[in-house]
Amino acid sequence: MATKRKDLRSGQPVWQGRRAPRVALARLSRDITTDVLVMGAGITGAVIADALASTRIKVAVVDKRGPARGSTAASTALVQCEIDTPLITLTRKIGKDNAVRAWRRSRLAVEALAARLGELRVTDVTRRDSLYLAGNVLGPKELEHENEARRAAGLASRFLNRRALHDRFGIARAAALMGYGNLVIDPRKSALALLKAAAANGARIFSPMEMMKVTPTKGGVTVTAANGCRIHCGRLVFATGYELPHGVPHRHHKITSTWAIATVPQERRRLWPDECCIWEAADPYVYIRTTREGRVICGGEDAEFSDGKTRNALLARKARTLQRKLHRLLPQLNPKVEFAWTGAFGQTTSGLPIIGQVPGMPHCWLALGYGGNGTTYAAIAGDVIVGAIVGRPDVDADLYHFPAYERVRGHGA
Repeated sequence: MATKRKDLRSGQPVWQGRRAPRVALARLSRDITTDVLVMGAGITGAVIADALASTRIKVAVVDKRGPARGSTAASTALVQCEIDTPLITLTRKIGKDNAVRAWRRSRLAVEALAARLGELRVTDVTRRDSLYLAGNVLGPKELEHENEARRAAGLASRFLNRRALHDRFGIARAAALMGYGNLVIDPRKSALALLKAAAANGARIFSPMEMMKVTPTKGGVTVTAANGCRIHCGRLVFATGYELPHGVPHRHHKITSTWAIATVPQERRRLWPDECCIWEAADPYVYIRTTREGRVICGGEDAEFSDGKTRNALLARKARTLQRKLHRLLPQLNPKVEFAWTGAFGQTTSGLPIIGQVPGMPHCWLALGYGGNGTTYAAIAGDVIVGAIVGRPDVDADLYHFPAYERVRGHGA
């Protein structure tokens, strides 16, 4: 197989079974040639295929499971410009200028994604502010420093002390930061809408189709499918999420596990003000959002292993833990769980994704290591990779190249 096979998720994500755009799929029954082949039809592949197809570049997409049936369906889809690594922490890792660039770029990515989904009239896309609670990673004093750093970078932020937090939200924590202008989406519906738009602009989507061999050549790449058919392309984009291609360096990347629950629909009076996204400056942390019908999604309890059987065996126990944490934080809610699921996700040593050309594989591009900002980083991956392909290099591409941590360390400090 061209990529390592992983058990990406199990359980029942809340997004399954909802109405979503239908995407026309084709069978690969003969050899074909295309300008760009995108391997993977999740949110990253969908963003990239949509952007490429809109330029009239010939695009083909392949996926072995089916569109949006891998990690995308397991996402809790808090699309935040506030990235997992706090600005003051990222500054220590890669320098102030680069850290500020990374945070600002996340803001731009959220805005761009909101605009594109708005153009496509995708429903279940809602603006949400965020509430970042003090925890064992950043306490109240560190949150004040984080607030100052964000504001100095031109990023809207507001510090709430214990009293202000309790008075406004009824939450008993030492402090919190307010962030603004994030999104919550239905990740499956959004990915399918982007793929449908790509198909309308000429992209061909072949699925389910397992790709077995990738052969870079001087003039491009040849990819061989399980049925023996070949796709010849000028460039190949691995958008395979946490199933890494064979031979790709992964020293700065690791696969870990996360869990999530969704409650029964709540009475609106039980929900907190403005239904902002809630997450913690803690390790491990929980993250909370609402859905259109008033369910509360709570995810977290992350663990540093990737074995699917172990992760799946813990689903019931982790769901109960998340339920207890949710009830302690927001006791007014009905904590009854209706959906529970688990999935894999990737992390890097820098906290930023790795997006760029694959070392030792000419004409091949890859995006990996999304952490808790999967959809935001998918949008950035689209900008960086598509920009390179169409001859419009991205000004922030150096932040994400292989290996991201070593390439940018010390630059701009």
